[in-house]
Amino acid sequence: MTKHALRTTVALLALTAGISAQAAGFDGAIKNNSLALSPDGRTAVVSNSDETRVVVYDVAGGKVARTLDGFTTPRNIVFAPDGSRFYVSDSGTGRITVYETGTGREAGTISSGPGSFGTVLSGDGAKLYVNNEASSTVAVFDTKTMLPEAVIPGFSQPRQGVRLSPDGKTLFVTNFLGDKITLVDATTNKIEGEIAGFDKLRAISITKDGKTLFAANSGRNTVSAVDLATRTITREVPVGQDPYGAALTPDGRFVYSGNLKDNSLSVIDTATLKVTVTVTGLNEPRQAIVFSSDNAKAYVLNRDLSVAVVDRASNAIVSTMKP
Repeated sequence: MTKHALRTTVALLALTAGISAQAAGFDGAIKNNSLALSPDGRTAVVSNSDETRVVVYDVAGGKVARTLDGFTTPRNIVFAPDGSRFYVSDSGTGRITVYETGTGREAGTISSGPGSFGTVLSGDGAKLYVNNEASSTVAVFDTKTMLPEAVIPGFSQPRQGVRLSPDGKTLFVTNFLGDKITLVDATTNKIEGEIAGFDKLRAISITKDGKTLFAANSGRNTVSAVDLATRTITREVPVGQDPYGAALTPDGRFVYSGNLKDNSLSVIDTATLKVTVTVTGLNEPRQAIVFSSDNAKAYVLNRDLSVAVVDRASNAIVSTMKP
């Protein structure tokens, strides 16, 4: 497909998605949040789909560095690998806005169409993969030109969950309808399989060796462990009520699940696949959970856009960054 044809395809998908979005009013019903930490650990950026602002925190100072306004339903945030920029998707406006980390200045806009939701960057930062819930597609953008390279059809309302395998060869996309994960060959941009059997599938994560995937099921209050060699669920780990998170610690030893309804985190030992501790005192935690690179702290986004700082050794909240 030529670049002109790709741009035309994206434009048509955006138009169709926009009409569908307005007709269904889906943005008001779908709730999610996002938290991204810069590679140097100095900046955290947070959003909630019910808020029209995105908050940028100075992590060392534990305070707000700046607030970015003008969003409709901000969905996902990712940092470039070098930390110089970050990308914020907005399903209501159909845009992904690029910001300079140091200044907060807008550095560009990617037109991805209403319904743009989850995002993930390739390891070198050259490609941005964008789930579109309204058009049931995944678009691949060149981050230098900010133009589409491919539009992949065949999904069923892909939302926030999208991850690349550690080797960058396979894209894993969650589908809200059908409760399945679609696997895409990242070289050919062709769908090459799926994993089924989930219940209200939420966040996913993949171990560094590429052998195991973890997925939160808010429908049955578990986190699934998936063998990626056989593409089957091998264990279900009971956690708290309405789990959204499935965040792996940098050392791969634990998975943290944010449990929305009981305001807690379940900490799962990946060796035993059992919950070792439950962290309480949070406010509607979802999938927005990240870790410091030294593995010492977990950062958990609360409903009010405050960020709880959890000491990993004690699994206790030691401070909170407030907007």
